This record gives sequence, C-alpha cells and structure tokens, in this order.
Amino acid sequence: MSEARTGTAPTVLRIVLGKRLAALRESAGVTREAAAQVLDVTPLTVRRMENSEVSLKLPYVRLLLQAYGVAQTEAEEFIELVKAANRPGWWHRYRDALPSWFSAYISLEDEASLIRTYEPHYIPGLLQTEDYARAVLKVGAHRNAEELERRVALRIKRQQLLAKPDAPILWILMEEAVLLRPVGGAEVMRNQVDRLLEATELPNVTLQIMPFSVGPHLGAFGPFHLFRFDIPELPDVVYTENLTGAVYMEQRPDIAAYLEVLDNMSARAAPVDGTRAFLQGIRKEL
Repeated sequence: MSEARTGTAPTVLRIVLGKRLAALRESAGVTREAAAQVLDVTPLTVRRMENSEVSLKLPYVRLLLQAYGVAQTEAEEFIELVKAANRPGWWHRYRDALPSWFSAYISLEDEASLIRTYEPHYIPGLLQTEDYARAVLKVGAHRNAEELERRVALRIKRQQLLAKPDAPILWILMEEAVLLRPVGGAEVMRNQVDRLLEATELPNVTLQIMPFSVGPHLGAFGPFHLFRFDIPELPDVVYTENLTGAVYMEQRPDIAAYLEVLDNMSARAAPVDGTRAFLQGIRKEL
C-alpha cells in the first residue's frame, strides 16, 4: 500500500486477493507481461490489480486463473471471494462525510487482530466520547452541521469494534499532553477521562501514558497506527496521516522501524498498572 488520496480504497479482502493473484502467477511461472497479454492490457494494469490499486474485475480474474492453471473448484471459490471483496464495507454508507483516503484505514481497523497506536495530540478515535469527537472534528476543514454529525456518527460506530466477540487487542500509547489539552470544556474532558477509565477495565485494551518527565523520545514526530492481522497474506501495516491525505506502509524496513519505536516508548512510558491512578489524578483536577 502507499499514499492514498483519491479513489475507492480497497477492503482488506481485496488486498489479500490481490496478493494471492500475484502468488498464483509466480507459482505458475507467468510474468506480468504474459498475464497482461492474456487480458489485452498493459503490465501496469496487472500490477495494479495485484497491489489492490484497482477493483478486481471478474472477467479479468477468470482469465488469469485459467492462464495460471488453477483448478475449477479453487477458481470458483476465488471468484466468490472476489465478489465479496468488491462489495462496499459497512462504512460505505458514510461516504458523503468520509475522506477517500480514510476508507482503507477503517477496513484495516475492522480486520486487525492487533492495533497499536501512538497519539501525542488527541484521544484516539476508538475511545472518544461523542462530545469529545464532535469538539475535535469541529476544528477540521469547514463543514456544515449535517456533515459534522455524520462524521461523529461514523466515529462512534467504529467503536463497536471493541465489543465484537473477536475484538482486536488495542494497545494505545498516549502523551500526557493529550489529557491536559482542553477539548470541548471541562465537562467534556471529565466525561472523556471517565471513558478512558472504563476502557482500562476492558480485557482487550491496554492504555499507557507517556508523562512529561520522560522528556524527548523517538516517537515525538507525530501520531501513527500499526495494524497486525491473522491473515497469512497480509503483513503488518503502518498508517500515518497528514493534512491532505495519508500514507499506508507495509515494507519490512518501515514496519521494523515503527515497531522499534513503539517498543522503546512503551518501555519508557508509565507502567500499565499505574494508568488508572494516573487518570484518576487527572480527573480530580478537571
């Protein structure tokens, strides 16, 4: 994956199927150039299919599976998966208020088995209260009231992820500054800290605070998220965001660098068993 700015972002299943197509081609000893000739397209089109940069067209997939010598039963199973991958995710109904580059994030979040987050500015979206989310989203690009409420609704809808039977492990590392930045007023902040206290009791949530006393550290350049999956074809993915878009990284050197930073920061942050006491101290001051 790479920088995402426009177009329809791929679902996780489409990413997986693209990688499987590439593996089938390589196993059959077929070059991209030869695969392109089968479809009467350019090799670039084949590469984009394998990298999930475009949707998987059923006629193209059928021709490729035949060219790769895939057995009929396996091919039909693959085709059914392609049909499922081409169906829009549940978040598609919020597309009117959803940046195109963020759709891939929700798909990754929805399928991850582990989500590790570093946040130096705001409470992460999966743990925000509705009022806190509304106050944060208000300061973004100018929006009308209806669009703002749609974005708030989407953010709250995403939080249902944590209550699923197969909910991911959520490990959040958050700067102390996040808790001291007034967002929406004192009452909003009190309710938000209460929400964090509730989250510390969830079996799949780990929350660590990086206190000011730590001083400079490796992660201070900005927020990022790391996703891990129980899907063999899908590597870890790191997501970073900027003012006009986002970058999704999956190359091993990039992932290794971010994992090293996360592990280093986690070792320097306040111990997990002290998080509740830390939050309770903040709560008394609000």
